[in-house]
Order: sequence, then structure tokens, then C-alpha cells
Amino acid sequence: MAVSILLLYVFSIVGSLIALFFSLFLTMNVLKQDAGNEAMRKIAAAIKEGAVAYLNRQYKTVAVITLILAVLIGVVFNYTLAITFVLGALFSAIAGYVGMMVSVQANVRTAQAATSSLKSAFSVAFKGGAVTGFAVAGLGLLGVSILYLIFGNPNILIGFGFGASLISLFARVGGGIYTKGADVGADLVGKIEKGIPEDDPRNPAVIADNVGDNVGDCAGMAADLFESYTVTIIAGMLLALALGQSELLLPLVLGAVAIVASVIGSLFVRASSAAKIWSALNRGILVSATLSAIGFFIVNIMMFDHLRYFYASLIGLALTVIIGYVTEYYTSTDKKPVKQIADSSKTGPATLIIMGVAKGMESTLIPVLAIVVGAFLAYIFAGFFGVAIAATAMLAMTAIIVSVDSYGPITDNAGGIAEMSKMPKSVREITDPLDAVGNTTKAVTKGFAIGSAGLAALSLFAAYKDLTHVDILNLYNPAVVAGLFIGGMLPFLFSSLTMNAVGRAAFLMVEEVRRQFKEIPGLMKGKAEPDYARCVDISTKAAIKELILPGLLAVLSPLAVGFILGPEALGGLLAGSIVTGLLLAITMTTSGAAWDNAKKYIESGNLGGKGSDAHKAAVVGDTVGDPFKDTSGPALNPLIKVLNTIALLAASLIVTYHLF
Repeated sequence: MAVSILLLYVFSIVGSLIALFFSLFLTMNVLKQDAGNEAMRKIAAAIKEGAVAYLNRQYKTVAVITLILAVLIGVVFNYTLAITFVLGALFSAIAGYVGMMVSVQANVRTAQAATSSLKSAFSVAFKGGAVTGFAVAGLGLLGVSILYLIFGNPNILIGFGFGASLISLFARVGGGIYTKGADVGADLVGKIEKGIPEDDPRNPAVIADNVGDNVGDCAGMAADLFESYTVTIIAGMLLALALGQSELLLPLVLGAVAIVASVIGSLFVRASSAAKIWSALNRGILVSATLSAIGFFIVNIMMFDHLRYFYASLIGLALTVIIGYVTEYYTSTDKKPVKQIADSSKTGPATLIIMGVAKGMESTLIPVLAIVVGAFLAYIFAGFFGVAIAATAMLAMTAIIVSVDSYGPITDNAGGIAEMSKMPKSVREITDPLDAVGNTTKAVTKGFAIGSAGLAALSLFAAYKDLTHVDILNLYNPAVVAGLFIGGMLPFLFSSLTMNAVGRAAFLMVEEVRRQFKEIPGLMKGKAEPDYARCVDISTKAAIKELILPGLLAVLSPLAVGFILGPEALGGLLAGSIVTGLLLAITMTTSGAAWDNAKKYIESGNLGGKGSDAHKAAVVGDTVGDPFKDTSGPALNPLIKVLNTIALLAASLIVTYHLF
């Protein structure tokens, strides 16, 4: 059955508008909820003020870099590419900003809703998270659709993808350094040295910690998946150039179908008890995936006379579910791995850390095998375009996946607001299980982001092959081997830079928190108020300062290797970075989340509960895991995509002007 090209354009644009209007509807619904008493609103206002101040300073810094790069792109390539680059950066920034602004409004409303029931609190938190999810998908699909409609050339869209990649990298690195510098500093002094609870208002770093949840897990994840979403669609369109107009538009249509499916799936997310929280969120994902599969089948029948692309899209949906289940298994408090890690705390922090690293490494097995088998089958069905369609189908689930992720920082903040405003214990009995599941949802989403980054990078890698005509990477060619080893090393060096940055930021935070406890009379007894703003400022300055060097490493490495050693060497770099980046990211994010939930498992009354030796060991493990799961691990996703996107952008110049 033939479908007009105009109708396909219209459908993709309508799909993006549905996402944006649904996001607006949810925003209005969240904002009309009760924001609680004056004490709650004061704390929420401080969190919002800190989050907005940080994001504004981050975007000002990144804007300067963006404008410089835009001028260079305009001079070296053309100004059309420069314009799409700026638009990609702008749309990514907007997606993160909108999501974070609603997140800092939803946190206090979730805490207030917890005074009535878990069902109400869960509903507010999920709707707040869904604002981010549907804004990301809507803006991503709208940007790519409109630009392709205007220019009619997928190669121009590489600029849009690079702009999104740049913002994603800085948002992930900066947000991760901010949140973990504050979190580690707060934990080391508050929990370990002073023995006070998490989110205790006496802790000077507690507001900075809550701000970090929003700029890292909300704005950072939004920018990360906005980038994955857009560059995967663009890679699919680039690979479809030789196939036909219908294939060119298929990635856009799949995105629109999944948005409609995700709107419906989100309506199935309801929970009335703590035991049903994760199953409710998972039900939303499964319903969205099932409806997407039905929609993909209908679209395929209408557009083509075969089902090859439909089979490839099913692989992407299957990978979403498989990676979600594996990550949930390794990070959930009621599953064996987390209980084993918690059990190892009985002999101290060293054995707990060893067990956590081991489980993180073990967790790479099934996701990697699933990606390998999935990519292989997708290639058999439809070549490299089939791999791109599998990646597109996986990323088409972005709206519901980010909704589930952004629920996490909202519930975390809600618990903090409840603690700091001295709300009744019954409120924490609701926010604590919401937050515990939030740790799992954040881990699952990071698993999704990593897996999708792997598939997206393979699609971009295939597009690089088409642009450079490097069909074979000869391992007997020393330039290729050099590129392979450099690429394999980059994720480790990048992680070292970001881990060191967190360490330096945490050191400054520890010094400041200790100073305030020492110099502010009555602070430990709760008779004086700490200087929260000072800690927020320390985290902000550290994050802005530290994000530059990792960003330069990501941007300059592929250019240096490509122009010096040639396109084959750059191909080796891309291959090496995809393999080690994927494995290292899975290991770090899983270990970190498992350590975090092992601590929460003990805090719920197991193995001696709070204050026990096991708990103290688990706090150390959680502190080590913080930069693993929230800074270095997640930042590897945009790293490998930035490397690939820059390679695409500079491919023609590298082929012509390389030295060797």
C-alpha cells in the first residue's frame, strides 16, 4: 500500500506536537497540586534557586563554546551546517531546562501528596517525570523533522546531531560532577563523621545535594537521551540515502508511532502500595513497547511490500525490555545481587566494594550478548540500515523511559524536603519506598541509555563507512591498530578525568561542611542554620571549571587521529571506543546503583539497620559508587557518540587532508 511522502512528513510532525502538548498538559496538572506549608516551600525554593543558578551558568559557559564552534563550522564547511549545529544545541538545552524546572516544582508537591497517600505521591512524581520524557521526544522529533523538511538533505542534519551531542556531553559531565561532589561531601561528613541521617537539615551540603539530583539525573539524562534520540534518527536517515524516500522517512515515522504508544502507556502507570511501584512503572514501559510494535507493523505494511524493517524494529524493542530486566535484576533491593553485596558488608567496606565491582563486571554479559545478537540479526534482515532501524525503535521509547527515570530525582527530593521540613514520620514511610524504586529506575534508564548508545554508535559507525568509503579496517595496518588502542583508552582516560573532578569537588565540599560544623555555634544541636548557599556555590564553580577538559578530550581526539593518521585510523578509534566505552559504562553504572541499594536494603532494617557496622560499610560503598553511577558511567554515553558525530562531520576533510 503506497503512502504519500507528504502524509509521512505530516505524521512525524503531528507526533512531535502530540508529545509537546501532552508534556504541557502534565505540567499544568502538576503545578495545580498543593505545594505544602511554608517550611516546605522555602526548602523547595532554595533547591530551585540553586538548580536554576547552576544551569544558567553552565549554559552561559557552553554557549560561548557553541558560538566559537559554530563560526568554525561555518567557515570550514558552510553556514547552513553551523545553523543546524546551533539549533541542535538549543533544542537540547531547552529539553533539559524544561524538565528540570518542572522537576523542582514536582518535588515539594510529591512530598505534600505523601501526606494523603502513596498513590497520590506516586502519581505526582511520575507526571512530573513524564514532562521531561515527552518534552525530550517531542523536541527531538520536531527538530529533525522540520530541518529535513526545509533542507531535504540528511547530511545537513549532522550539524543538529553534533549540537545535541555537545550539550549532552557538557550536561552529563557538569551535572554529574555537581551532584556527586555535593553528595559525596555531604555523606562523608554528615553520615560518616557526624552520624546524622541523610537529608538532615543540619548538614550544610544538603541543599546542594538535592540541587544535584535535578541538574544531574534530570537535566543531564534529558540532554543525554535527546542526543541519542536525534543522532540515531539522523544516522538511520544517512544510511537510507541510497535506498529511497520512504526509507529516509521511516525513522521519523517510527518516532511518531512510539510517542502515541507512550502517551497511552503512561496512562497505565498507577500504584497504590509500595510493593507495586516498580511493577506500575514497568507496566507503562511494556504497554508502550507492545503498542509500538503494533504500530510499527501497521506502518511497515503501509509503506513497504516486505517485513524486513519491522523485524529489525522488533529487535530494538526487545533490547529495551531485556536490558531493563537485567539492570533491574542487578540493582533492585529484593534481588540476589544487591542482597549479596549487602551481605558482604558484614566483613567491612573492602569486601563490599569487591563484591560490587564483581557484580558490575558480571552485569555486562547479557546486555552485550543481547546487543551483539540483536545487531547481527538486524543486519541479516536489512543490512546496516536494519541495525539503524533497531536502534531507532529502541530510542523511539525515549518518552516513556525518560519519564520513568525523571521520576527518580523527584522522589529523592521529596524525601529530602520531608526530612528537612520535619514532616511526620508517616510521610517518610511513603517517600522512602518511592525513592528506593527511584534508584532502580535511574539505573534501568542508564542501562537503556548505555545500550542504545552502543546501537546508535554502530549506526553512526556505518554512516562513517559510507562517507569515507573505508570498507575494511585492516588490523595489519599500524595506523588502524594505533587508532584502535587510542579509542580503547579514551573511555578510561575520560572516566579518570571525571572521577578526579568529583574527588576535587568533594574535597572542597568536605572542607566547607567541616568548617561550618566547627565555626557555626549550635549547628550540630539544630539551634543554628547552616550556610547552604556557600555549598551550592562551591559545587557550581567546581562543575563549571571541571567540565572543560573532558569536553576538549572528546572533541579534539578524533580530529587529531583523523587528520594525522587518516580515516582508517579514525575508524579504529571509533571501534575501540565503542567496545570499551560500552563495557565500562555498564560496569560502573551497575556497580554504583547496586551499592546504593545495598545501603538502602540495610537501612530498611536488615543486617542491623541504620548505625550498624554493616551500614557504615555500605555508606562507604555507596560513596564510592556515586561518581561511578552518576558521573563517569553515564558520561561515557555522550562520549562515544560525540566521537562518532565529529568523525561524520569532518569525514570529507579527513579523507582529503590527512597526513599519513
